[in-house]
Amino acid sequence: MCNQIAIASNMMGVCEAIAYAWKTGLDPEKVLQSIGSGAAGSWSLNNLGPRIMRGDFEPGFYVKHFIKDMKIALETANEVGLQAHGLKLACELYEKLAEMGEGNRGTQALYKLYE
Repeated sequence: MCNQIAIASNMMGVCEAIAYAWKTGLDPEKVLQSIGSGAAGSWSLNNLGPRIMRGDFEPGFYVKHFIKDMKIALETANEVGLQAHGLKLACELYEKLAEMGEGNRGTQALYKLYE
């Protein structure tokens, strides 16, 4: 669950960074090259970022399974008194994505909410 929690917030950041690059006129490929080897670098940024830019939303891990895992983590967090604000927001966003019919896409499909 810790892995899923870390990925949930990270995927929001990856998607927002790419959307920001596009909308502000930056070259998203150069942005990924620039930040991918620094403190913002992550497997999701370096592997799913390029897929997002190509419009490749095929699953490595399904949105619908990610939602299931996030809900389990949120239930456990509530049981132990942890306010998991980032996880809660990520889960809400992914649920919205699933409501759009994207439950069988990969987690990088979150980007579709930012287009």
